[in-house]
Amino acid sequence: MTIRPVRLAINGASGRMGCALLSLLGEDNRFELVYAVVAPGSVHDGQPIVVGDALPLRYAHDWTQAPALDVVIDFSGPAGLTTALDHCLAHDAALVSGTTGVDAALEERLAAAGKNIAVLRAANFSLGVAVLTRLLREAAAALPDWDLEIVEAHHGRKQDAPSGTALALGQAAASARHSTLESAAVYNRQGRTGERVDGSIGFSVIRGGDIVGEHTAMLVGQGERLELVHRATDRSIFARGALQAAHWLAGRTPGQWQLDDLIAPPR
Repeated sequence: MTIRPVRLAINGASGRMGCALLSLLGEDNRFELVYAVVAPGSVHDGQPIVVGDALPLRYAHDWTQAPALDVVIDFSGPAGLTTALDHCLAHDAALVSGTTGVDAALEERLAAAGKNIAVLRAANFSLGVAVLTRLLREAAAALPDWDLEIVEAHHGRKQDAPSGTALALGQAAASARHSTLESAAVYNRQGRTGERVDGSIGFSVIRGGDIVGEHTAMLVGQGERLELVHRATDRSIFARGALQAAHWLAGRTPGQWQLDDLIAPPR
């Protein structure tokens, strides 16, 4: 029996992640790219796009002409995500999104959308980071009295600190210890800070050069230390992870899915 490719649309197709996805799709026969959306007013709007041996498409600025599709990968912005979500809900398509900066109203809509379509969102689509998160969750629970510090390093052009991935790691660890990141996090240390507060999670930030992304979770006990480290050396890992998520999500039952669901369950 021949299994047809997953019919894929990309929202935010001219951005950094969109371009990375397009470059990978030319060699990935699991997918058929059927639509590519850019922001209204984009210089790419209406321009041709060729992926592999497929017939050329043209970038579009809205969803009105979109053909039937199985899943949308979204790396746009809150406004672009809103329109993509509308389309997915109207046409029973799955949604994979890495868009950040979402306000409370859109968060509520995305949460409610899981009742009708399959939704998978992540701040970082590296499968290695997904495994790191699982390991940290287990380690934080197994070593509840050990001090926890999270160190992240990125290129000098990154605008936010700590990174979204570092915060997600902290959230996973706090939850594993039946706490919250809001109550446990320490983001700044300067001057006479006093002794470390038990149960706190410290964050340290490094910015410089062309570092793609490095995250270290350090659990420190008496006389020993455990370090869990992930280093990204190629930005394509995030696009590869998003494609893996899209292929896995297509055809799934409605719900709020996580990257952790893609990983084989622990033995």
